[in-house]
Amino acid sequence: MSDIGIIIVTYNSVSVIDSCLTAALASGADVIVVDNASTDGTPQAAERPGVRLIVNSTNRGFAGAVNQGFSLLNCTYILLLNPDAVLQTGLEALREASSLPRAAGAGGQLLDPQGIPQIGFMVRKFPTPAVLSLESLLLNRIWPRNPANLVYRGLDLDYSRLQAVDQPAGAFLMIRRAVWEELGGFDERFRPLWFEDVDFCRRAADRGYLWYYTPQSVAKHTGGHSIVKLALEMRRVYWYRGLLRYCAKHFRPLGFRTVCLAVVVGSLLRVVIEFARQRNRKSAAGFGEVVGLAFRLILGREDDIVSPAWRS
Repeated sequence: MSDIGIIIVTYNSVSVIDSCLTAALASGADVIVVDNASTDGTPQAAERPGVRLIVNSTNRGFAGAVNQGFSLLNCTYILLLNPDAVLQTGLEALREASSLPRAAGAGGQLLDPQGIPQIGFMVRKFPTPAVLSLESLLLNRIWPRNPANLVYRGLDLDYSRLQAVDQPAGAFLMIRRAVWEELGGFDERFRPLWFEDVDFCRRAADRGYLWYYTPQSVAKHTGGHSIVKLALEMRRVYWYRGLLRYCAKHFRPLGFRTVCLAVVVGSLLRVVIEFARQRNRKSAAGFGEVVGLAFRLILGREDDIVSPAWRS
Protein backbone atom coordinates (compact mmCIF):
# COMPACT_ATOMS: atom_id res chain seq x y z
CA MET A 1 0.00 0.00 0.00
CA SER A 2 2.79 2.36 -1.01
CA ASP A 3 0.39 5.21 -1.83
CA ILE A 4 -0.43 5.57 1.90
CA GLY A 5 1.86 6.94 4.56
CA ILE A 6 1.26 7.23 8.30
CA ILE A 7 2.58 10.06 10.49
CA ILE A 8 2.67 9.44 14.24
CA VAL A 9 3.66 12.44 16.37
CA THR A 10 4.94 11.44 19.80
CA TYR A 11 5.60 13.25 23.04
CA ASN A 12 6.38 11.07 26.07
CA SER A 13 4.37 8.26 24.48
CA VAL A 14 6.39 5.24 25.60
CA SER A 15 3.40 3.62 27.31
CA VAL A 16 1.31 3.47 24.11
CA ILE A 17 3.63 3.55 21.11
CA ASP A 18 4.29 -0.20 20.84
CA SER A 19 0.68 -1.22 20.12
CA CYS A 20 0.22 1.72 17.79
CA LEU A 21 3.29 0.89 15.71
CA THR A 22 2.56 -2.83 15.53
CA ALA A 23 -0.86 -2.18 14.00
CA ALA A 24 0.38 0.65 11.77
CA LEU A 25 3.14 -1.50 10.26
CA ALA A 26 0.68 -4.35 9.70
CA SER A 27 -1.38 -2.05 7.46
CA GLY A 28 1.38 -2.06 4.85
CA ALA A 29 1.68 1.75 4.85
CA ASP A 30 4.92 3.70 5.08
CA VAL A 31 5.30 4.72 8.73
CA ILE A 32 7.16 7.71 10.11
CA VAL A 33 7.40 8.73 13.77
CA VAL A 34 8.22 12.35 14.60
CA ASP A 35 9.17 12.68 18.25
CA ASN A 36 8.91 16.07 19.95
CA ALA A 37 11.76 15.84 22.46
CA SER A 38 10.36 13.05 24.64
CA THR A 39 12.22 12.33 27.87
CA ASP A 40 10.64 8.97 28.73
CA GLY A 41 12.39 6.71 26.20
CA THR A 42 9.82 7.01 23.41
CA PRO A 43 12.43 7.32 20.61
CA GLN A 44 14.13 4.12 21.73
CA ALA A 45 10.78 2.31 21.89
CA ALA A 46 9.91 3.50 18.39
CA GLU A 47 13.11 2.15 16.80
CA ARG A 48 12.13 -0.89 14.79
CA PRO A 49 12.38 -2.13 11.19
CA GLY A 50 10.00 -0.37 8.83
CA VAL A 51 9.75 2.82 10.89
CA ARG A 52 11.44 6.07 9.94
CA LEU A 53 12.19 7.96 13.13
CA ILE A 54 12.76 11.70 13.43
CA VAL A 55 13.83 12.91 16.88
CA ASN A 56 13.48 16.64 17.51
CA SER A 57 15.74 18.24 20.10
CA THR A 58 12.92 20.62 21.07
CA ASN A 59 9.13 20.33 21.07
CA ARG A 60 8.08 21.75 17.71
CA GLY A 61 4.39 21.33 18.47
CA PHE A 62 1.94 19.02 16.75
CA ALA A 63 1.58 21.16 13.63
CA GLY A 64 5.33 21.49 13.15
CA ALA A 65 5.87 17.76 13.56
CA VAL A 66 3.07 16.95 11.11
CA ASN A 67 4.67 19.22 8.52
CA GLN A 68 8.01 17.48 9.07
CA GLY A 69 6.39 14.14 8.40
CA PHE A 70 4.66 15.31 5.24
CA SER A 71 7.92 16.70 3.90
CA LEU A 72 9.54 13.27 4.21
CA LEU A 73 6.73 11.13 2.82
CA ASN A 74 5.99 11.08 -0.89
CA CYS A 75 2.64 9.31 -0.64
CA THR A 76 -0.66 10.32 -2.25
CA TYR A 77 -2.58 9.78 0.98
CA ILE A 78 -1.18 10.41 4.44
CA LEU A 79 -2.82 9.36 7.69
CA LEU A 80 -2.33 11.32 10.89
CA LEU A 81 -2.51 8.78 13.70
CA ASN A 82 -2.18 9.53 17.39
CA PRO A 83 0.26 7.29 19.27
CA ASP A 84 -2.57 6.19 21.56
CA ALA A 85 -4.67 5.04 18.57
CA VAL A 86 -4.46 1.41 17.44
CA LEU A 87 -5.75 0.45 13.99
CA GLN A 88 -8.44 -2.26 14.07
CA THR A 89 -9.00 -2.44 10.29
CA GLY A 90 -7.21 -1.75 7.06
CA LEU A 91 -7.07 1.73 5.52
CA GLU A 92 -8.82 1.02 2.22
CA ALA A 93 -12.10 2.70 3.23
CA LEU A 94 -10.26 5.87 4.23
CA ARG A 95 -8.38 5.87 0.93
CA GLU A 96 -11.61 5.38 -1.05
CA ALA A 97 -13.33 8.25 0.77
CA SER A 98 -10.29 10.47 0.28
CA SER A 99 -10.45 9.72 -3.46
CA LEU A 100 -13.99 11.04 -3.88
CA PRO A 101 -14.45 14.19 -6.02
CA ARG A 102 -13.24 17.34 -4.23
CA ALA A 103 -12.24 15.32 -1.17
CA ALA A 104 -9.52 16.75 1.04
CA GLY A 105 -9.43 13.58 3.11
CA ALA A 106 -11.39 11.46 5.55
CA GLY A 107 -11.61 10.37 9.15
CA GLY A 108 -12.58 6.98 10.51
CA GLN A 109 -14.44 5.63 13.49
CA LEU A 110 -12.71 5.99 16.86
CA LEU A 111 -13.58 3.63 19.69
CA ASP A 112 -12.71 4.08 23.34
CA PRO A 113 -10.91 1.25 25.22
CA GLN A 114 -14.31 -0.36 25.94
CA GLY A 115 -15.20 -0.36 22.24
CA ILE A 116 -17.72 2.50 22.46
CA PRO A 117 -17.67 5.03 19.60
CA GLN A 118 -16.21 8.37 20.71
CA ILE A 119 -19.21 10.38 19.58
CA GLY A 120 -18.73 14.05 20.32
CA PHE A 121 -15.02 13.81 19.56
CA MET A 122 -14.42 11.92 16.31
CA VAL A 123 -16.54 14.27 14.16
CA ARG A 124 -17.54 17.88 14.83
CA LYS A 125 -18.95 20.86 12.99
CA PHE A 126 -16.75 23.90 12.62
CA PRO A 127 -16.97 25.98 15.80
CA THR A 128 -18.99 29.18 15.71
CA PRO A 129 -18.78 32.23 17.98
CA ALA A 130 -21.94 31.04 19.76
CA VAL A 131 -20.56 27.54 20.41
CA LEU A 132 -17.19 28.74 21.68
CA SER A 133 -18.84 31.39 23.85
CA LEU A 134 -21.10 28.75 25.43
CA GLU A 135 -18.07 26.52 25.92
CA SER A 136 -16.07 29.29 27.59
CA LEU A 137 -18.97 30.20 29.88
CA LEU A 138 -19.36 26.52 30.98
CA LEU A 139 -22.92 26.43 29.62
CA ASN A 140 -22.15 23.43 27.38
CA ARG A 141 -21.24 21.47 30.51
CA ILE A 142 -24.31 22.60 32.41
CA TRP A 143 -26.63 21.96 29.42
CA PRO A 144 -24.71 19.58 27.11
CA ARG A 145 -27.66 18.89 24.82
CA ASN A 146 -28.38 22.52 24.02
CA PRO A 147 -29.10 22.94 20.29
CA ALA A 148 -25.77 24.61 19.46
CA ASN A 149 -23.68 21.99 21.28
CA LEU A 150 -25.77 19.14 19.87
CA VAL A 151 -24.89 20.15 16.33
CA TYR A 152 -21.29 21.17 17.08
CA ARG A 153 -20.33 17.82 18.61
CA GLY A 154 -22.17 15.80 15.99
CA LEU A 155 -24.50 14.23 18.54
CA ASP A 156 -27.28 14.16 15.94
CA LEU A 157 -25.37 12.29 13.20
CA ASP A 158 -25.87 8.76 11.91
CA TYR A 159 -22.42 7.22 12.38
CA SER A 160 -23.28 4.03 10.52
CA ARG A 161 -22.82 5.55 7.05
CA LEU A 162 -20.28 7.35 4.89
CA GLN A 163 -20.98 11.09 4.85
CA ALA A 164 -19.45 14.49 4.27
CA VAL A 165 -18.61 16.25 7.54
CA ASP A 166 -16.89 19.45 8.63
CA GLN A 167 -14.10 18.29 10.87
CA PRO A 168 -12.96 14.68 11.44
CA ALA A 169 -10.69 14.33 14.47
CA GLY A 170 -6.99 14.86 13.82
CA ALA A 171 -6.26 11.74 15.89
CA PHE A 172 -7.26 9.53 12.92
CA LEU A 173 -7.33 11.69 9.80
CA MET A 174 -6.25 10.87 6.25
CA ILE A 175 -5.25 13.85 4.10
CA ARG A 176 -4.57 14.03 0.38
CA ARG A 177 -1.02 15.21 -0.05
CA ALA A 178 -2.00 17.55 -2.90
CA VAL A 179 -4.36 19.42 -0.56
CA TRP A 180 -1.70 19.72 2.14
CA GLU A 181 0.66 21.22 -0.45
CA GLU A 182 -1.99 23.62 -1.78
CA LEU A 183 -2.75 24.91 1.73
CA GLY A 184 0.91 25.21 2.69
CA GLY A 185 0.65 22.57 5.42
CA PHE A 186 -0.48 23.02 8.99
CA ASP A 187 -0.22 26.47 10.59
CA GLU A 188 2.68 26.11 13.02
CA ARG A 189 1.58 29.15 15.01
CA PHE A 190 -0.87 26.80 16.74
CA ARG A 191 1.75 25.65 19.23
CA PRO A 192 2.23 23.35 21.00
CA LEU A 193 -1.23 21.88 20.30
CA TRP A 194 -4.99 22.37 19.90
CA PHE A 195 -7.02 23.79 17.02
CA GLU A 196 -4.34 23.25 14.35
CA ASP A 197 -6.37 20.41 12.81
CA VAL A 198 -9.60 22.43 13.01
CA ASP A 199 -7.87 25.31 11.25
CA PHE A 200 -6.54 23.02 8.52
CA CYS A 201 -9.96 21.47 7.88
CA ARG A 202 -11.56 24.90 7.80
CA ARG A 203 -9.03 26.27 5.32
CA ALA A 204 -9.60 23.30 3.03
CA ALA A 205 -13.38 23.73 3.24
CA ASP A 206 -13.01 27.43 2.44
CA ARG A 207 -11.39 26.38 -0.85
CA GLY A 208 -14.29 24.12 -1.73
CA TYR A 209 -12.88 20.79 -0.54
CA LEU A 210 -14.91 18.18 1.33
CA TRP A 211 -14.06 16.05 4.36
CA TYR A 212 -15.62 12.63 4.86
CA TYR A 213 -16.33 10.26 7.72
CA THR A 214 -16.33 6.54 7.05
CA PRO A 215 -17.28 3.93 9.69
CA GLN A 216 -15.46 1.12 7.86
CA SER A 217 -12.01 2.25 9.02
CA VAL A 218 -11.69 1.82 12.78
CA ALA A 219 -9.12 2.57 15.46
CA LYS A 220 -9.20 2.20 19.23
CA HIS A 221 -8.22 5.45 20.91
CA THR A 222 -7.28 6.02 24.53
CA GLY A 223 -7.09 9.81 24.37
CA GLY A 224 -5.05 12.37 26.28
CA HIS A 225 -2.04 10.21 27.15
CA SER A 226 0.41 13.11 26.75
CA ILE A 227 -1.89 15.90 27.88
CA VAL A 228 -2.38 14.47 31.37
CA LYS A 229 1.36 14.83 31.97
CA LEU A 230 1.08 18.60 31.57
CA ALA A 231 0.15 20.74 34.54
CA LEU A 232 -3.57 21.52 34.49
CA GLU A 233 -2.99 25.26 34.35
CA MET A 234 -0.73 24.88 31.31
CA ARG A 235 -3.30 22.71 29.52
CA ARG A 236 -5.81 25.49 29.96
CA VAL A 237 -3.43 28.17 28.71
CA TYR A 238 -2.56 26.11 25.60
CA TRP A 239 -6.21 25.29 24.85
CA TYR A 240 -7.45 28.85 25.19
CA ARG A 241 -4.49 30.20 23.24
CA GLY A 242 -5.35 27.86 20.36
CA LEU A 243 -9.04 28.74 20.61
CA LEU A 244 -8.35 32.48 20.49
CA ARG A 245 -5.91 32.09 17.62
CA TYR A 246 -8.55 30.17 15.66
CA CYS A 247 -11.16 32.84 16.41
CA ALA A 248 -8.81 35.64 15.38
CA LYS A 249 -8.12 33.88 12.12
CA HIS A 250 -11.61 32.81 11.08
CA PHE A 251 -14.26 34.98 12.76
CA ARG A 252 -15.44 38.46 11.89
CA PRO A 253 -14.62 41.21 14.43
CA LEU A 254 -17.92 41.06 16.33
CA GLY A 255 -17.87 37.27 16.70
CA PHE A 256 -14.19 37.28 17.59
CA ARG A 257 -14.56 39.85 20.35
CA THR A 258 -17.71 38.15 21.64
CA VAL A 259 -15.70 34.97 22.21
CA CYS A 260 -12.89 36.97 23.84
CA LEU A 261 -15.38 38.51 26.27
CA ALA A 262 -16.89 35.10 27.03
CA VAL A 263 -13.40 33.75 27.74
CA VAL A 264 -12.72 36.63 30.15
CA VAL A 265 -16.02 36.17 32.01
CA GLY A 266 -15.82 32.37 32.06
CA SER A 267 -12.21 32.37 33.25
CA LEU A 268 -12.95 34.78 36.07
CA LEU A 269 -15.88 32.62 37.17
CA ARG A 270 -13.65 29.54 37.20
CA VAL A 271 -11.00 31.34 39.24
CA VAL A 272 -13.58 32.25 41.88
CA ILE A 273 -15.10 28.75 41.96
CA GLU A 274 -11.81 26.84 42.04
CA PHE A 275 -10.12 29.13 44.52
CA ALA A 276 -13.12 28.86 46.84
CA ARG A 277 -13.01 25.06 46.59
CA GLN A 278 -9.30 24.30 46.52
CA ARG A 279 -7.35 27.51 47.20
CA ASN A 280 -5.39 26.65 44.05
CA ARG A 281 -3.17 29.64 43.25
CA LYS A 282 -1.56 27.93 40.22
CA SER A 283 -4.97 27.46 38.64
CA ALA A 284 -5.76 31.12 39.25
CA ALA A 285 -2.46 32.13 37.67
CA GLY A 286 -3.20 30.05 34.56
CA PHE A 287 -6.61 31.61 34.12
CA GLY A 288 -5.05 35.00 34.81
CA GLU A 289 -2.82 34.55 31.77
CA VAL A 290 -5.83 33.54 29.68
CA VAL A 291 -7.83 36.58 30.85
CA GLY A 292 -4.91 38.90 30.09
CA LEU A 293 -4.55 37.56 26.54
CA ALA A 294 -8.29 37.71 25.81
CA PHE A 295 -8.58 41.24 27.22
CA ARG A 296 -5.65 42.47 25.12
CA LEU A 297 -7.27 40.94 22.04
CA ILE A 298 -10.54 42.73 22.79
CA LEU A 299 -8.60 46.00 22.85
CA GLY A 300 -6.71 45.09 19.68
CA ARG A 301 -3.33 45.05 21.41
CA GLU A 302 -2.21 41.53 20.49
CA ASP A 303 -1.86 41.68 16.72
CA ASP A 304 1.08 39.29 16.78
CA ILE A 305 -1.12 36.31 17.76
CA VAL A 306 -2.19 35.89 14.14
CA SER A 307 -2.92 37.81 10.96
CA PRO A 308 -6.72 37.48 10.86
CA ALA A 309 -8.36 36.84 7.49
CA TRP A 310 -10.90 39.59 8.14
CA ARG A 311 -8.10 42.17 8.54
CA SER A 312 -6.48 41.36 5.20
